Amino acid sequence: MHIPDGFLSAPVWVAAGAMSVAAVAVSAGRLGKTMEEKQVPLMGVTAAFIFAAQMVNFPIAAGTSGHLGGGVLAALLLGPWAGTLVMTAVLVVQALLFQDGGITALGANVLNMGVLGCLLGFVVYRLLHRLLAGTRGALASAFVTAWLMVVLSSSLAAIQIALSGTIPLRLVLPAMAGVHALIGIGEGLITTAALAFLLRVRKDLVHPQCRPFVRRPAEQAA
Repeated sequence: MHIPDGFLSAPVWVAAGAMSVAAVAVSAGRLGKTMEEKQVPLMGVTAAFIFAAQMVNFPIAAGTSGHLGGGVLAALLLGPWAGTLVMTAVLVVQALLFQDGGITALGANVLNMGVLGCLLGFVVYRLLHRLLAGTRGALASAFVTAWLMVVLSSSLAAIQIALSGTIPLRLVLPAMAGVHALIGIGEGLITTAALAFLLRVRKDLVHPQCRPFVRRPAEQAA
């Protein structure tokens, strides 16, 4: 899903970059008010895991492959603000050191894979988990959210490419969304497996607002 250089026009990548900078600035400001010391090593471990996992591709179909995006997983462990900063750091390192995604398209990639996955993904997960209580509800919410964020992120990338005049929307949107609907299944399975493992062995490493809860009798009756 990383957009390389040359696919986005200047107005598009400048606008996407400005939105990413604003989101990262807000995230840094909010995190600075709430961050605890124990979050720092967890952010480092999460960044390292996502960075390594993104390097592993799994085959999909017709020669295509996918890899973990990681935005939803980062949000589940760290919360939306720290997750956004971790994803931004991962994407910046990938672009600068491994040429995975273009330099001019970095803002768009951060917006698509980091900001959308962490901020919107956190909100979607919380909404779903309010409907699906318990551990099974948390895992189901994680799978659906991870899948949805992959499809939405790829669709946003397709729109950016189309707005740049590179490929018509009628061609790029179905192609991107279709392939990433399959990739999203892998994303959902990896995210769910990681969450299930942590809930079983180190529940404290999951963000407090993302842990399973049991409905009170009054809520069940309502």
